[in-house]
Amino acid sequence: MTVITQIEEEIEYPSSDGEPMAESDITRDYMTYGVEALKLYFQGRSDVYVSANSFVYYEERNNQAVVAPDVYVVFGVAKRQRDNYKVWKENGITPQFVLEITSETTKDKDQETKPEIYKKLGVREYFQYDPSGDYLNPILQGVRLVNNQYEPIEANNISFDTLWLYSEVLGLELHVISGELRFKNLQTGEFLKTHKEEQQARLSEQQARRLEQQARLAAESAFQQSEQARLTTESALRSLVSQLLNSGMNLAQVAQMMNLPISKVQRLIGENE
Repeated sequence: MTVITQIEEEIEYPSSDGEPMAESDITRDYMTYGVEALKLYFQGRSDVYVSANSFVYYEERNNQAVVAPDVYVVFGVAKRQRDNYKVWKENGITPQFVLEITSETTKDKDQETKPEIYKKLGVREYFQYDPSGDYLNPILQGVRLVNNQYEPIEANNISFDTLWLYSEVLGLELHVISGELRFKNLQTGEFLKTHKEEQQARLSEQQARRLEQQARLAAESAFQQSEQARLTTESALRSLVSQLLNSGMNLAQVAQMMNLPISKVQRLIGENE
């Protein structure tokens, strides 16, 4: 028994296969978008774990029972950093949402091997996205687990590379717009952003506020200058009216001479008084 226990304890669950990550730019970019956007979306929840391209071990003492989803979300576990995800150490909780960015080198696994593993694990929703448009038609597809079988999620097609599907698990829509994948928040109607996009949006908003404030200050300054000019003109007119009236002219004569309505002259007199 001592020997068996020692052997079991020596089983390793690597966090890497030892090979350098070899992903195309577009695959890496979409994995980065997926994990960052979803982390930001769920940042207020401590019971949601979002990860990308990490090993999920689903059988204790069997390090060959492993799968590495491109992007996955687990509900009901602590949000913390992990070297890998071991199902038996997480109270048996498995990912509920998986997204694979499929390519020529991964399409067989993504369409044949992984769906069987995900079904076995009880992954509620499994999406595949083909950014190249060479393997999937439409290029975004999803299935949902119903009675232990995967059933297609209805796609709302606009064209081959413009469509959207709804994820019940995430409460989000997955949109492909002219081939570009984005998650959409139904409550705000906005597409989720990465950390960099969020920062750029904040900077743009701050710049817009600064420009608005500058425009408001410029308008206030222009108004003040205009008001000062008006007051200066009014003062000059009052002085001239007083001089003319003191010279013996009546209101009508002053108004005619200054080409002003009598009411204007009367008002100037009133202001002067």
